[in-house]
Amino acid sequence: MSSSPASVQMDQVRSRAQSLLSSSGSAQDAKAEVQMMAAIPLPLSEKYRHLPAEVMLRENTADCIKHEVLESLSRLVKALSILEKYGCNLTGPARPRYWRTVKHNNPVFRTTVDAIKGGRRVLYLYGYTNQQIDGLSFPDEITDPDTGNVALVTLEVMTLRTEVDMLIKGTHPHPENFKDIIPFLIQQNKPSDESVATVPAEEQQGDEPRAPSPSTKPDPKPQLPQRPKPATAPPAVSECNLCGGASSLLCPPCDNQPFCDACDDLYHRHPSRAAHKRDKIQKPEQETCSICGISAVHTHCSTCIQRLCMNCDRLFHSHPDRKGHSRTNITPVKTSSPSLSPWQCAHCTTVNEIRAVLCTTCERPRLSTAASAAVESSPSVPASPNAEWQCKSCTVVNQGSSILCEVCERPRLATRPPVVLSSPKSLPDSGSKWTCQFCTYVNTKPSAVCEMCSLSCKDSAGVSLPQSLQQMPSVAKDQAQPDVRPHPAPRVNLELKRQKTMKDDGLTLISQIREAEKRGVSPEEVYAALCMCGGSNANPCDWLTSELPHLLDEICAMAVSVQQSYKTRNAGTQLGVERDGGEPEQDATGAGMKLSRAEAKLAWLAAGGDTERAVRQLLRDRQVKMRELHSLGFQDVAQCEEALRQSGGEVRGALSLLQRPLLEPFHQRIWIDQPEPPIDPKHPDKQRMCRRLLALYDLPSWGRCELVLSLLQEPGVTYSLEDVVQAVKESHDKDFIRRLLNNECPICLSIVPRSKMQSLTSCQCSVCHECFRQHFTIAVRDRHIRDMVCPVCSEPDINDPEQLDSYFSTLDIQLRDCLETEVYDLFHKKLTEQALMKDPKFLWCCHCTSGFINDGDQLKVTCPSCRKSFCAQCKKPWEPQHQDVSCEDFQKWKRDNDPEYQKQGLAGYLRDNGITCPQCGFQYALTKGGCMHFTCSQCRYQFCSGCNNPYHKTLCKAAPCNFNGLHAHHPRDCLFYLRDWEPPRLQMLLQRSGVGFNTDPSNGTQADACGVMEQKDEVGQQVDSPCGGPTQPGQAGLCEKHYREYLVSLINAHTLDPAPLYDINELTRACQRYQVDMQRGDAEDDNAYQARLLKKLMEVPLGEKVPRNK
Repeated sequence: MSSSPASVQMDQVRSRAQSLLSSSGSAQDAKAEVQMMAAIPLPLSEKYRHLPAEVMLRENTADCIKHEVLESLSRLVKALSILEKYGCNLTGPARPRYWRTVKHNNPVFRTTVDAIKGGRRVLYLYGYTNQQIDGLSFPDEITDPDTGNVALVTLEVMTLRTEVDMLIKGTHPHPENFKDIIPFLIQQNKPSDESVATVPAEEQQGDEPRAPSPSTKPDPKPQLPQRPKPATAPPAVSECNLCGGASSLLCPPCDNQPFCDACDDLYHRHPSRAAHKRDKIQKPEQETCSICGISAVHTHCSTCIQRLCMNCDRLFHSHPDRKGHSRTNITPVKTSSPSLSPWQCAHCTTVNEIRAVLCTTCERPRLSTAASAAVESSPSVPASPNAEWQCKSCTVVNQGSSILCEVCERPRLATRPPVVLSSPKSLPDSGSKWTCQFCTYVNTKPSAVCEMCSLSCKDSAGVSLPQSLQQMPSVAKDQAQPDVRPHPAPRVNLELKRQKTMKDDGLTLISQIREAEKRGVSPEEVYAALCMCGGSNANPCDWLTSELPHLLDEICAMAVSVQQSYKTRNAGTQLGVERDGGEPEQDATGAGMKLSRAEAKLAWLAAGGDTERAVRQLLRDRQVKMRELHSLGFQDVAQCEEALRQSGGEVRGALSLLQRPLLEPFHQRIWIDQPEPPIDPKHPDKQRMCRRLLALYDLPSWGRCELVLSLLQEPGVTYSLEDVVQAVKESHDKDFIRRLLNNECPICLSIVPRSKMQSLTSCQCSVCHECFRQHFTIAVRDRHIRDMVCPVCSEPDINDPEQLDSYFSTLDIQLRDCLETEVYDLFHKKLTEQALMKDPKFLWCCHCTSGFINDGDQLKVTCPSCRKSFCAQCKKPWEPQHQDVSCEDFQKWKRDNDPEYQKQGLAGYLRDNGITCPQCGFQYALTKGGCMHFTCSQCRYQFCSGCNNPYHKTLCKAAPCNFNGLHAHHPRDCLFYLRDWEPPRLQMLLQRSGVGFNTDPSNGTQADACGVMEQKDEVGQQVDSPCGGPTQPGQAGLCEKHYREYLVSLINAHTLDPAPLYDINELTRACQRYQVDMQRGDAEDDNAYQARLLKKLMEVPLGEKVPRNK
């Protein structure tokens, strides 16, 4: 590595820039150092140690012609600016949320970084080494990027972008370093000391006339003959004849009129003046800035031994470490008109062309900051968009919020108005070419608006050039032209024009505010953004997203700089252009000032978008907040500044941060060192106990604390402190609180507070938590799902499906917290089985107690649990004789041919035609004798085994029923009523209808005991066992109870009505039971009355659910 002075200077500047960029992550802080690095005369191989700059330039300019090289370099500048932002995001203290990855499908990445060669290599240098499907990312083992390495690579990216930009603009101080890479571009940018030989306007490139270098070959294009130079001395520097700026050329054919470069380019574009030879005016050589190498020297710094221009001096000495440097003004800077000379972007310092509205590098508007709008004001104080402005036409000072001049109604940014010629004949080719009066662009096509600035050409076409720029008519040509009387221009109603302008501006502002509200942006932010970017076509919302953070950082930096200057000036050091040789002492308080973006944004909004006012407002607000914190006892300035920065400028948040370390010892003493003793209601210090109650239990008042202590001091108190506090929070009435604390559980009879009682939604009963948990735990483990009712009142009615569904939905929420996990899972399993039973394809196995869903349509089904088969329709065990035979035919065949079935006789008949649950369809091989109240063991449905009607425990839905107990509504042909009839009476009913019945045993032998299977209750268990009752002759070998059941089953099978055998008393009770009109007619005898009642009773239908065996 070389040890030349340039290399040593490069290392020093690079180290300083790396420190700035690593600490702040802002490219603005290191911009001055980057300009110095770009201007140091070193080869690319020595200047760029990490970035392959030479390879990137060769790859992006290889096999390209002249204009393609310029386009490639422009794309390279834009890509490098995006890569610079990637690097700054990685070095900044607040990295973006998704900093670890770079997506290839990002439109900005795809059109910039991916559009050049070598862009992804830069990302690899940053640390994006992990290749993914849709992009690049940091390796998983890396938690934070290497800030030092990223800062070095970012600085080289910024330096290369600056150098390429200066090469494109022709302002690079050392282009010879690129002669082997871009030779013809370097030759093109070499200035000439010869006089300017002009070419026709359509062949000129750029905004300034260029002369070919003497060292290069002349173009083969024909050159116009040049006049010899006069022998007189070169003319002195004077003002331009058109714009009044500094002149650089003198045209002898135009009466030695001086022109600046911009006006010369416009004036000599006319074909009649295109061949004029102009002489360069020798200017005294001005020393250029040592950083940018472009602008003239404005200030000399005796501390860092540098001669800087105004902008570089302001940026370079804004750093706190260089605030105290002694600087001296050399010459005041006279700025030229921004509309007639190349302009420098205030953000990225790129020199742009005259016609450019947006910066070619960062795409910011030309007037996006206040620094570029200062024309006649002091160079060191930028004009604010909200400040008063002077019209360039009539010199009237207007308000900052006005867009048009109040007197002449010209736009705020309009240039000096043109001079209208008296004769339109003086403008040749006015129909094809015209110059815009606003941006001075020469339009070659007739159109209503300018091609460059899109402003109207009403006042531009034909009259936009000043009189000195118009072609003076020659005597020979004008002699043949007749005098033409000019037509007066139509008068314009200025008031209507002003009102229309105000209306359009208002509608535009309203639409922008509405769009911003959809994106969560306030109108104040829109107004402030318009003040900053109102002169461009940028969207205010987009500007707030992309540019506002940079502006807020700039406001914070300016505020810190102003605070530093103020502190230093108070210490006795004079800051300004002229300083004494001594360095001022740095104030520790000023150096520690830290501002946040949130504070800067509030100040910026309060100032209406004015940067200078925002800086002053920010300092005033911070001073007020610091005084408030000082008044509260916090005197450490550094801690207060840091707390305000972390809280975003909120005093309450900063106060919380400052008080936290002060309260830490107190918290340690209370909660860690020693445990707090329990609250003793009988403690003599009553106020201390009340304070502890207030601190621990959040009671609403001091009186409630005293009420808690008084309740705990009562004799015979058994409730805890937490129960009393909970009751006191609900009410302040002592009697009501006692009722809340004294509640008796109806199950365990213990006294518990109301807060520890629990009730169901189906009733008003309340039990303690422990009884509630134990009851439902036992019900879930050992009983059916329908037994999970209230342990006190057994509500709700499980036979009502609507009430049952709503009950279980709320019960599930209550059981979730009180039951154990395995018990709660079992509860859900039983709920699932309960829901499956409602499926019409669900079947119960007749061999075991399992259930399953049968998707087939065959009669024979096989249980998946016991692997045994049965009939899906009659639920009987499957036999081969049942194949392709209906259930009725199979039962008939079995009675006639099965000896085992015949041996059982009527006992087998009663068993096969036993009880079937109407709810779930489960069949029981049991008789119906005994108690008619049957409970299904599968679904817990309670019904009458004779008529299948449900049993109700409370009031039912039947309209005339008002019985509030266990009951059912039986039809008149139900076994519930017919079982009281004697067998001869039942046989008489069958004989009247011609139905046969058995009186002798099927096997011919009379048994002593009845063998019909019944469900009996033995020691709390339901057991199936034979009846065992004595048999009587003439009753088919059955006991009298089961023989009656056999006869009733024949009556139900043939749908016989028992009403014709009723006597008058039975008939009367039946009519009352079924709400039959029993009013007796006048002079109606008993027989007629009984016949009429019988007829009306028989109109009442028999039981719909009564099982009628086939």
